[in-house]
Formats: sequence, C-alpha cells, structure tokens
Amino acid sequence: MHVQEWLDSVPAVAVYALVALVIGLESLGIPLPGEIVLISAALMSSQHTGINPVVLGACATAGAVIGDSIGYAIGRKGGRPLLAWLGDKFPRHFSAGHVATAERSFEKWGMWAVFFGRFVALLRIFAGPLAGVLHMPYWKFLTANVLGGICWAGGTTAVIYYVGTVAEDWLKRFSYLGLAVAVLIGLASMLVLKRKAKKAQAQTVERDAEPVGAGE
Repeated sequence: MHVQEWLDSVPAVAVYALVALVIGLESLGIPLPGEIVLISAALMSSQHTGINPVVLGACATAGAVIGDSIGYAIGRKGGRPLLAWLGDKFPRHFSAGHVATAERSFEKWGMWAVFFGRFVALLRIFAGPLAGVLHMPYWKFLTANVLGGICWAGGTTAVIYYVGTVAEDWLKRFSYLGLAVAVLIGLASMLVLKRKAKKAQAQTVERDAEPVGAGE
C-alpha cells in the first residue's frame, strides 16, 4: 500500500482523540511524547488525509489546557508528598534536582514559567502539578496555561503543516522513505533541543550547588 493510501485510511477523529489524550496526559504530569505525537499528526494533516489542521490544533490546545488544569488540582491537593511519589515512580523526570530546578523557575518567573514551560519538555510535565503544589492563584495559572497552550499547539501545528505542504511533492516521490526521513529529522531536532536543555539544567544545578564565596 502506498503511504498516501495508508494515511488516508486513518480516521481523522482517531487522530484528534489520540493527540488530545497524549498531550493531556503529558500535561497532567505523565512523561509521554506529546510533542512528537503532535508533530506527526500535523505532518499527516498536510498530506490531504482529511485531518483538519485547525481542528487538530484546537484538540491539542484543549488537551494541554485540560491536562494542565487537572495536574494543577492534583498538585494543590497532593502537595509535596505528591512530588516525592512521582520521584519514586519516574526518577528520570521527577528527580530532586529536576524538581528544584523547576521550582526555582516558578519562583523567579511566576506566570511566565507556565507560559514558556509549554515549550520546554521538562517544564511541560511539571507545570500543572508544581503550580498547584506552590499554590499559584488559579486565575494566573489558567491565563498562562491557555495562552501557552494556544501558542504551542497552534504554532507547532501551523509550522509543521506548512513544512509538510511545501515538501509534499518530495514526500510523494519517495513515498515511505520520504515520510521516514521527515519524521527522523523531527525526532533529531527534538533530541538536540532536549540535550541542550539538559546541559543548561546541569550547569544551573552546579552553580546553585557551589558554596557561597567559593569563587572569591
């Protein structure tokens, strides 16, 4: 089966639901590849598969906002014991160092940490629960959450849709190979950004760990 025929066979409703669900669970605090799922779906929408990019962006935004809000409620009720529990379940994402780094970001930037956190994988998972644990006023959280969700989900969908449309002839020419290369490029970009974020985070932790007067 040609790749285009396979893409056309995927029900649009199933794609919308999957994107909203994965992004919602990630925003709630469960480490899932929400951004990769969104990029893949946006790429599919650019290939005339019946997937409406506007509806896709709306579903992604709804998943982000609702998931973050649920995470906020859970964090507000569970408090710091919740972060300790998450650290035991997901030590790679909710380690003490990661929690401390995210908490410093929230204390320093407030609403902006929620807004820009939507664009950073680590903070995207932390934003809801941590805002609740720190008792950020919900109206502030919701404002930053909605604006961040719209910019991230809508912006990602629009960019990938445009790139996919421009590259449509190339993708058709190479069929499965073209689609695979496009997805690999997207994954490689995500890995590079993630590596840079980890490096910056490690440098921040090291700076904070230095005793006062050590550099004097």
